[in-house]
Amino acid sequence: MYFAKETLAGHVGLDKLMQTSLRGIRQKAKQNKNHRFQNLYRLLNEETLIEAWRKINKNASAGIDKITAKEFKLNLRENIQEITSSLKDKRYRAKLVRRVNIPKGNDKTRPLGIPTISDKLVQRAVAQILEAIYEEDFLNCRYGYRPNIGAQQAIKDLTKELQFNKYSYIVEADIKGFFDNINHEWLIKMIEERVHDSALIRLITKWLKAGVIDGSHLVIHPAIGTPQGGIISPILANIYLHFALDLWFEKIVKPRCKGEAYLCRYADDFVCAFRYKKDAEKFYETLGYRLGKFGLELSKEKTNIIRFSRFRKEENTHFDFLGFEFRWGVSRKGKDIIKRSTSKKKLRSSLLNFKVWCKENRDNRMRKITDMLNQKFRGYYNYYGLIGNYKSLWKFYTIAMEILYKWLNRRSQRKSFNWSEFTRLMKWYGILKPKILESPNN
Repeated sequence: MYFAKETLAGHVGLDKLMQTSLRGIRQKAKQNKNHRFQNLYRLLNEETLIEAWRKINKNASAGIDKITAKEFKLNLRENIQEITSSLKDKRYRAKLVRRVNIPKGNDKTRPLGIPTISDKLVQRAVAQILEAIYEEDFLNCRYGYRPNIGAQQAIKDLTKELQFNKYSYIVEADIKGFFDNINHEWLIKMIEERVHDSALIRLITKWLKAGVIDGSHLVIHPAIGTPQGGIISPILANIYLHFALDLWFEKIVKPRCKGEAYLCRYADDFVCAFRYKKDAEKFYETLGYRLGKFGLELSKEKTNIIRFSRFRKEENTHFDFLGFEFRWGVSRKGKDIIKRSTSKKKLRSSLLNFKVWCKENRDNRMRKITDMLNQKFRGYYNYYGLIGNYKSLWKFYTIAMEILYKWLNRRSQRKSFNWSEFTRLMKWYGILKPKILESPNN
């Protein structure tokens, strides 16, 4: 326990040393785009793992060894020293990844891989090193799994690009099971473009090849893919699409277009905008072949060309991206503007999840329910509270309150209160009303 406190106060100099190393890597990566980094494996030392410990989510589920972060912390010094020793002596072995299925909506699930705490620490440390290198290479069109660059920034930049430039067609695309189909050989080749360190490459390969154990206790040794949930997976996924999609679009597609072309990608979700129909059609025809080269497949039913022009607003065309519906409209002053609202699919999904939450928490004390409710509303408004989306926010709020009213009245055979009493109670507990949080100047 003492060591846990000590690492937060007594290793400041060592932390600065790690940050200095990463800063040097970033600077070198920025100055020389062809430099291949060596001796990165040596950075995986005790100080690096201490820094990684600070950054991992301590409330996450335990891995296959069932050791939680709280239990790991009890012997933090010894545990980190053991991991460091195994890395130094090349004894480190990636443990099995525990797979759970997370509900996705429409009776579908998304597989989530949960590594052990020890694997998370080493993955976090390696992810920091790779981020220091590749953040200098990634293009501005790419969002998601990047420091200080989130979905809202992607939405705002896409809105601005469509609003003030000459685009008339949108290609929306969906990659089938992206994380499950990443080709290991291609990924290693991509990493080796910048990393000339066989020990670090072997370490990454161990995580890619680590067995996955599911609820039926079957162990699967994957030949392709990287588990969603692994701390290393996001940066590996970004590296993969950086080479497979981003650079291709920037260096091959855009120069061959007759008019403007724009790519906006968040993780494996992306949309492309074109001025001319022929450019959009040519891209649409070649996109599948390009991704297929890297073992990826497009979902045909979710990949489309959409006419999207301020001069064709009467066609009422729109597209969805990152939970928002984009369409052309007219402002109160009569100007053409891009209007954004919560997508119908996401609104239905959010309300369905809220219904499940009400059912599971209705028997809690009212103060606890309202505190959790405000926390949920606050998160929802923080994401969807963009200018022009107040109507959708209010719709979510009113339906959510109706659902809550219904389930609170099912706590016993007698009805707890009528609607008037319920609204007064919610006001007394200070339930948050819908609010637009985006600043007009951002």
